[in-house]
Amino acid sequence: MSTTERSLHFNLFIHDTGHHEASWRLPESEPLAHIDVAYHQRLARIAEDAKFDSLFLADSPALWGDPGRRPSGRLEPTVLLTALAAVTSRIGLIATASTSYNDPYNLARRFSSLDHISGGRAGWNIVTTAGDAAARNFGLESQPAHADRYERAAEFIEVSTKLWDSWEDDAVVADKDRGVHAESDRVHPIAHAGKYFQVDGALNVPRSPQAHPLLVQAGSSEDGKDFAARYAEAVFTAQPTWEEGQAFYADVKRRAAAVGRDPEGVKILPGIVPVIGDTEAQALELEAELDRLIQPEYAKLQLATLIGLDPALLVLDRELPADLPDEDEIEGAKSRYTLVVELARRERLTVRQLIGRLGGGRGHRTFTGTPVQVADTIEHWFRTGAADGFNIMPAVLPSGLEVFVERVLPILRERGLFRTEYTGGTLREHYGLPRPANQFAPALVNA
Repeated sequence: MSTTERSLHFNLFIHDTGHHEASWRLPESEPLAHIDVAYHQRLARIAEDAKFDSLFLADSPALWGDPGRRPSGRLEPTVLLTALAAVTSRIGLIATASTSYNDPYNLARRFSSLDHISGGRAGWNIVTTAGDAAARNFGLESQPAHADRYERAAEFIEVSTKLWDSWEDDAVVADKDRGVHAESDRVHPIAHAGKYFQVDGALNVPRSPQAHPLLVQAGSSEDGKDFAARYAEAVFTAQPTWEEGQAFYADVKRRAAAVGRDPEGVKILPGIVPVIGDTEAQALELEAELDRLIQPEYAKLQLATLIGLDPALLVLDRELPADLPDEDEIEGAKSRYTLVVELARRERLTVRQLIGRLGGGRGHRTFTGTPVQVADTIEHWFRTGAADGFNIMPAVLPSGLEVFVERVLPILRERGLFRTEYTGGTLREHYGLPRPANQFAPALVNA
C-alpha cells in the first residue's frame, strides 16, 4: 500500500467484558475485568500488535447503571492509560473527560502529562455529560441546559489549547553553564477571562510531544456536529445504517469546510459491534446466546432513563408509546435519544425487541456474520463516503477482539485497506494529522 493511498483507521473501544449487555455472564468472562489493570494491558498489547491506531476508554462522572446487574464503576481513565503506556510503545491512548465537571487547568495538565508519559500518544474524547445523576455529584440539582453545556465546552477547549501552547517548543534549554533551565520569555501567561473561566496560566507542564492531545468528540446532535466540525480531529459516532452513516459523514465534513477547516482533518469513525462466526449460522447462534442472557426488566429501566419515560409506561411486548417528546425537548443525550426512537419507529419494534437490538452496542451498528462479510461491510462504508475508519466494539472481550484481529484484518490487508506496520510514532501521525503550531510563538504572533 503506497504512503499516499487512503487507508482505514481503527480504534479499539475497551468496555470491560465486551459491549454486549450480557457479555459478563458468559462462562469465560472475567467479572472483575473493569478494575483489572493486567486485563486492560493484555487488550492494549493485542491491539498494538495488530497495528490499531488507538484504543479508547469511556468514562462518566457518575455510576453507570445498576451495579447489581452488570459490572459498574470504572478506573479513572487517564490513570489507567498511564499503566497501558508502560506496556505499549506505539498505539494511541484516548480517554473521555467531561467539560461540564472538570476545570481546564487540571485537565490540560493531566492530558499533557499523559502525552509526555506515552511519548506523544494521548487523545481526549471531549464530552459535555448528559444526565442529572452526574450533576448531583457536583452540587447541582440538575444538568445544565444542552446549549449551555456546549457553550462551556467551547470555552474549555479555548482555554486548554492556550495552556498547551503556553510553553514554546524551545522554552526548555537546560543550560547548565548559564544556570538557565528554561527561557522565561518563552513561557507565556494566558490571562484568559471569559464567561465560564478565568485562568492566568502558564501551564505547569512544558509543551508535550504532540503539542496538543488528539481531540475526539462523540456527540451527534446539531450542537454536537457543529462542535465536532469546529474542534474535533476524530469523531466517534453511532450510525446504525449505511444511509445514516453516509449522511452524517457528509454533514460533518461540510460543516468543517464551512468553518475553514480541511474536511480530511476530521476523521469519522462509526462504532461497529462485530459478532463473528465461521459461518453466518454460527455467528447468529453466538448473537442469540448473548441475547438470551439479557435481563429484560433491567434493560427496560435503562431504556426508560435514556428516553426520559416512567418505566411503567414501557410494556415489553408493545411498541414505544406514541406521544414521545421531540429531540428539541430533550436536555440529555439528544442524538442517542433520536437514534433509539427512530430505530424503534422505523422497524416497528416492541420494547423487548428494541432492548435486544440495543443490548449489543447501545445503538451502534451491530453486524453479525463471517469474517468476509464483516470485511465487506467495513470496506463498503469506507469506499462510499460513510467512514474513514471504525471504532471497533467487540461484543465479547477478549475473544471478539482476537477473532477480529486474526480473521478480519488479514482480509482488509490483502485488499490494501489497512497498514501492516506503523509508519509514525505519535497518535497524530497514525491519523495523518499535523502537529499544531504554537499560537504564542513569535512567528505566529508577529505574522
